[in-house]
Amino acid sequence: MIKMNIMNVKKVGEQIYEIPKQTLMVRVGNQIQKFNMLVPAKIYANDYIMERIKQDRTLEQIANVACLPGIQKHAIALSDAHQGYGFCIGGVAGTDAETGMISPGGVGYDINCGVRILRTNFLEKDIISSLPDLLDFIFKNVPSGLGSQGKLRMTLPELDLVLNNGLTWALENGYALEEDLEHCEERGCLPDANADLISYKAKQRALQQLGSLGSGNHFLEIQKVDEIYNEKIAKELGIHEKNQITIMIHTGSRALGHQVCTDSLRNIERAMKKYNIQVPDRELACVPANTEEAKNYLSQMASAANFGFCNRQLITHWVREAVQKFIRKDIDEMDLHLIYGVCHNILKIEEHDVNGKKMKLNVHRKGATRAFPPHHPDLPSDYKAIGQPALIPGTMGSASYLCVGKPKAMELSFGSTAHGSGRVLSRSKAIKKYRGSNVKQELGKRGILVKAASMRVIAEEAPGAYKDIDQVVNVSHDLGIVEKIVRLIPIGVIKG
Repeated sequence: MIKMNIMNVKKVGEQIYEIPKQTLMVRVGNQIQKFNMLVPAKIYANDYIMERIKQDRTLEQIANVACLPGIQKHAIALSDAHQGYGFCIGGVAGTDAETGMISPGGVGYDINCGVRILRTNFLEKDIISSLPDLLDFIFKNVPSGLGSQGKLRMTLPELDLVLNNGLTWALENGYALEEDLEHCEERGCLPDANADLISYKAKQRALQQLGSLGSGNHFLEIQKVDEIYNEKIAKELGIHEKNQITIMIHTGSRALGHQVCTDSLRNIERAMKKYNIQVPDRELACVPANTEEAKNYLSQMASAANFGFCNRQLITHWVREAVQKFIRKDIDEMDLHLIYGVCHNILKIEEHDVNGKKMKLNVHRKGATRAFPPHHPDLPSDYKAIGQPALIPGTMGSASYLCVGKPKAMELSFGSTAHGSGRVLSRSKAIKKYRGSNVKQELGKRGILVKAASMRVIAEEAPGAYKDIDQVVNVSHDLGIVEKIVRLIPIGVIKG
C-alpha cells in the first residue's frame, strides 16, 4: 500500500502541529481506497524538527495510525519522530483496551529496547588518566557487536524462567540488587509473559545472547555531568556536581525480540482476513484486543520484554564487576547504583483521561519513553514527589538528558516523551557519507574515546546521522512533558 501526500498539516500551538481528521486516499495495487482518520494526529516539533520530519514518511505514517479502529484522542509523533515500520519511530497511540487494535508495528522489532543509567561518586578527574584502560576492561567484559554472545550458557528451561520472570530471575540468581528492581520500569517484569508461546526458533536465537550489547545504535557510555538544571531534584537522583561520572546502557531483546515480532506479524496478518480488518498500510497489521491473537501477542511481547530487562541487568552486573576490579572499591563505596531504567519499544495497558473520561488503553510506545508525572501510582516511593526519571540519550558525539515526567505529559502524550535524537540519515546513507575512522578521530580530538566492533558501526552511528538532541529535548521540556534535570556528555563510548 502506498499513501498519497498528506495535506493540511496545521500549526495549532507553540511547538504543536496537527493533521486534522480527514479521509486518506491510498493506492492499493491499481485501485484507490479511502481510509478515515478516526482522531487527529499531533506532531510535537519546533521549526528545526519539523523540517527534518518532513524529509521522510513520518507524517504519512502517523496519519495512517490515526485510522486504526478503536484509537482514542490522538495519534502522536514526538520530537524525535522518523520513519519506521508501520508506526513512525517516536510514535505513540492509545487504543481501547477491550476492543481497540493491538498492532505489533506499534512496538517494533526490538521489543523493550531501553536505556538505564548508573551513577557514581567519582569525578572525571579521578578516572581520566586511566579511562582508556577502563574502557578496554569494560569492552572485554561486556560482549558487543552483531551476533555477539553473552557469557552465560543457558538451557531452554532456564531461558523460560528468564522469559517468564524478568528481573526477578536476575535477583534470585545473584545478578541484581533489590533496588535495581525498584528503580526499573514495571520492576523489570511484565506479568503476562508466557514462554510456552515463544517459538523454538526465537528461543534458539536467544540462548547465547543474554547479557550482550548487540549492534546498531546500542551502546554503553561513560559520561560526565555537563549541566545541572534543577539541583534539588538532581540530588534526589544522586547527581551532586558537574563532571560527576555516570554510566548509561542502551540495548534491547536482541534476536529474540526480532523473531517474536516476525512470528507475531505473520499470525496477525493471517488473522486480519478472518476479522475483515483493513488498514492503510500492511505494516500496521493489527487485531482487536479481545481476540486470541492479540492476547497471544501481548504474552509473547511480555516474554521478549522480560528478556530485554534481564539483558540490560546482566550488562549492568558485568559493568559493576569490571569497575570494581579496575578501581578496587565495592559498589557502595563507589555509589555505583541504578538511578532508573526505562523501556523504549513496548505496549502497556494503562488508565488515561480521554476527553474527560477515564479509560483503559493499549498504549503503544514505539521509540518513546514513559514519562509519568509526580505522584503517579506506578512510581517508586523515593521518586513519587519528583516524577519518573526519563532518559533521552543522544549520539556518541552529543549529549544525553536525565529528565523527570511532568503533569502535562498525561494530557499531551499519554505520559510519553522522546526516546533519543531520531535519525535523519538511514544507515546506508550514513555509511556513504561518513568514514568510521574519520568519525572516531574527530571524536577523539573532542576527548571522546570510542571502542566499537567495527568501523562500519561508527560510520552508521556518526553524530551527523541524527537530529540535534538539544532541540529534541527542548520541545518536550518547553511543552511541559518533561523537565530537564541533568545534561550528560560522553567521554568513553562502547558501540555494539
